[in-house]
Amino acid sequence: MSKQSAFDEQGFSQTVAILIEEIKALYLADDTPWVVGYSGGKDSTTVLQLVWTALAELSDQERHKTVHVISTDTLVENPVVARWVARSLETMADAAETVGLPVEPHQLTPEVENTFWVNLIGRGYPAPRHKFRWCTERLKIKPSNAFILNVVRANGEAILVLGTRKAESSVRRHRMEKLEGDRVRDRLSPNGSLPNSLVYSPIEDWSNDDVWLYLMQSSNPWGYNNKDLLAMYAGASEDNECPLVVDTSTPSCGDSRFGCWTCTLVDKDKSMSAMIQNDEEKEWMLPLLELRNDLDITDDRHLRDFRRMSGKVQLFHDRPIHGPYTEDARHDWLQRLLEAQTWIRSNGPDYVTDIELISMEELHEIRRIWVFDKHEIEDVLPGIYYDTTGEKFPGPDFDDVLVLSADDLAVLHNICGDDKLHYELTRGLLDVERKYRSMTRRSGLFDALEKIVRRCYFDDEEDAVDHARRRSLPFAVIHADADAGSGADADAGAEVIEVDSTG
Repeated sequence: MSKQSAFDEQGFSQTVAILIEEIKALYLADDTPWVVGYSGGKDSTTVLQLVWTALAELSDQERHKTVHVISTDTLVENPVVARWVARSLETMADAAETVGLPVEPHQLTPEVENTFWVNLIGRGYPAPRHKFRWCTERLKIKPSNAFILNVVRANGEAILVLGTRKAESSVRRHRMEKLEGDRVRDRLSPNGSLPNSLVYSPIEDWSNDDVWLYLMQSSNPWGYNNKDLLAMYAGASEDNECPLVVDTSTPSCGDSRFGCWTCTLVDKDKSMSAMIQNDEEKEWMLPLLELRNDLDITDDRHLRDFRRMSGKVQLFHDRPIHGPYTEDARHDWLQRLLEAQTWIRSNGPDYVTDIELISMEELHEIRRIWVFDKHEIEDVLPGIYYDTTGEKFPGPDFDDVLVLSADDLAVLHNICGDDKLHYELTRGLLDVERKYRSMTRRSGLFDALEKIVRRCYFDDEEDAVDHARRRSLPFAVIHADADAGSGADADAGAEVIEVDSTG
């Protein structure tokens, strides 16, 4: 019969005491700094408590190296959880300084060009799907890896202390067991993605119930309350309960999902739905849930361009594989996001009166992408901002760098009528010409003009599809497109016809 709990053999107190001694021994073994991953959830809290307790039992002289605590804020985290984590890090920093522990908390965020809204609203990336999972790398992995690499550069090596557990999933168990065979030292596994870094997983053999038992039996050493953490998990469960050790059929709070409120990689955000259902004070999150659900529609082709990001047209089963969100769709997403932010600030509790669903830095970057990268010289973002917030957008005036005034653009619209591609073509060509006008050497001008023409060559989507159907090699490229897109049209490995608009 398999062991049900990590505490079965030696009991709770003895098992924890042995683990703390192990942590102390590993800490004292070398001068390699530690990096503890902290999300504010049960697993990472457990690991950090164990490390904190171990450090507290060492003398001042023995605390010879820094323990970095890193937490990544994707900027689209569940606001309740994000607030919890931010306050926890502040409390942690104060407590570490007070008791003299070498613990340094760090809150990491993605670079502005990698944030969720800059990519979705700015560049037009469609909502993430399993075949087009563009968010995780940009929002979570890059900030953490950048920090760890800096530690490695400064010290030659780093040890990552993580709350990963084999009981989380069969995939996780398989991967952890595979890495065990490559351990260079007892309990330290190589990091498959980062050189010169090792991974230590103190609670790898613990169950969900083991984690909760420890948290309820052990006080939080930096002054937070683990019962509040339990209550937060309970509030994120559909039945508003968080059972501990009962039997193997009893669901655990580990099933409660905390993460990005915009996440479309799950069927639905059960945790946010449960929070709203279980606590009237959290009903202010309803606009977020509604916006997230609208992002997660099965067929979003009506919101997306018939061309890929490159401007090329690809067919799958005789239909175009749609690319980024259209200009109108991006405007709508921004308007709805700002409306949600404005409503929450006015109607939510006191602690969300200054909530920032999208930062001003992101808004500036989105505006730059629209005007300068996508040639959308109408510069509509300040107007959307004013209409939804009632406040003037605090950005520079672009009038002196735009090729056409609002009146001129209105005339161009009138000339082009309903021919959107004709309007887009003319607008783009004029903008490119303006950019190169003052250059002494116009290197790259013809390439830029050609790119615009390639995107707008077709009369409409029907014409583009007709061109793609009629093209043959060498003008068409038939290949297996491994990430043919995101959505119902895509099928990894399927035959795709790609055609340039000038073919």
